[in-house]
Amino acid sequence: MKLTLGFSPCPNDTFIFDALIHHKIDTEWLEFEVFYDDVETLNQKAFRGELDITKLSYHAFAYIANQYVLLDAGSALGFGVGPMLICNGDPEKLHAKLQAANCKLQIGIPGKYTTANFLLGLAFPNATNKVELVFSDIENAVLDGRVDVGLIIHENRFTYQDKGLKKIIDLGDYWEKETGCAIPLGGIVANRNLPLDVQHKINRVLRKSVEFAFANPKSGLDFIRQHAQEMSEEVMYKHIELYVNKYSVDLGEEGRKAIKLLFDTALEKGIIPEIKQNIFLT
Repeated sequence: MKLTLGFSPCPNDTFIFDALIHHKIDTEWLEFEVFYDDVETLNQKAFRGELDITKLSYHAFAYIANQYVLLDAGSALGFGVGPMLICNGDPEKLHAKLQAANCKLQIGIPGKYTTANFLLGLAFPNATNKVELVFSDIENAVLDGRVDVGLIIHENRFTYQDKGLKKIIDLGDYWEKETGCAIPLGGIVANRNLPLDVQHKINRVLRKSVEFAFANPKSGLDFIRQHAQEMSEEVMYKHIELYVNKYSVDLGEEGRKAIKLLFDTALEKGIIPEIKQNIFLT
């Protein structure tokens, strides 16, 4: 059976999926046609129902839970992994402006439906002047003055200081202090049109892929490097260590609790619509 699969070229995703798409594990007769896209493009493809399986932001998932179900394997949750607001000026002054009722700062964001933008809305509800950019262009947009503030994700948390940029706030840290829970960033979902046994098979195979990657961390190095652009190996593995953890093997009760809290909080603040389906694979 051949299925369409979308994930990002970021090291955490290529690390997770390497064994699966290169048949280093038993895929139980599943074959995959792979699409590599940034997270907001994957979100948009999911809205259109284009893929059988895809990585997407938890924020985006809230809008299509009727169409896709969340797998227990493959998620990116954790502590100290959240998006960050950065600037090229005085962080304290800009933090105060972000809190102001008439905030006019222009903020570069990696996509409307990213979990990063959701957290920005929680922390700074008045900061609504946003410009959508590809996540890898946000640092440069801050540096050349196209935006006043940048909301960075992925490996950019390891590179912004090298460019002379400064942190205003770590929104993951903000979430952790508010809730005591890990921050859910992205998950892997399967189309509900797939038979239930196929959904469970995908979850099993994906879990085996993550477990293989942990047991053989250098196995996918060439594949990871191929998609990591000009990232150094050190940054690649820092990225993987940050975003791939026990929740990537299995959400467990703790991971599911964090996701439910994220959605309950978003619903309470009117950020997402009510979700009527069970979001988890059963």
